[in-house]
Amino acid sequence: MHAYTASRISLPSHSAQPGLPETFDPAPAQPVSFFAAGAEIYAQGEKAGAFYQVEFGAVRIYRLLADGRRQISAFHLAGETFGFEADSTHHFFAEAINATGVRVLRLATGAEMARQLLPLALKGLTRAQEHLLVLGRQNAIERVAAFLVDMAERQGGLRQVELPMSRMDIGDYLGLTIETVSRVFTRLKDKGVIRLLNLRSIEILKQDALHCMSE
Repeated sequence: MHAYTASRISLPSHSAQPGLPETFDPAPAQPVSFFAAGAEIYAQGEKAGAFYQVEFGAVRIYRLLADGRRQISAFHLAGETFGFEADSTHHFFAEAINATGVRVLRLATGAEMARQLLPLALKGLTRAQEHLLVLGRQNAIERVAAFLVDMAERQGGLRQVELPMSRMDIGDYLGLTIETVSRVFTRLKDKGVIRLLNLRSIEILKQDALHCMSE
């Protein structure tokens, strides 16, 4: 998709990667690959065989539809893993949203495969089901509210939420136009539910109201 070359930088290794099954082998630690904004991490159809952890930045997972439209299936933030596949081929594109560091993770030698893959598979399945529930909602406000609630929870439940993705990314994730996403953000601001700090950051002023809108 994009003609970027990932440059590798070395960051301090850790005895264990946070949020990963113990059967992943952190040693020898793989260097962190740096991807500029918009750089492709892997492409649909490429051979799979490893997992990836976001060290910093953010990643979008998407597929191009037959008519040229883009459907984003997931966003991954710092500390989260991605790249799990049921077979040996990637079925989606993975792309850095902003300046992003990614570490390649491989299965520990001799470890039981099912034990390693099951936690990641179940987490991915849960996320996919939650995304389908969001897309099934007819109201654009409900979709955006559910998205903001999810982003807040994944960032520790803080009132200030960072949104590394663009309004167009959010639209492609929620099945909405960029104009609709922008209108909903403005409406939530006018209702006093959120404060727009800048294009990439919001403050949730009424958490209960946002939760109600998302249900």
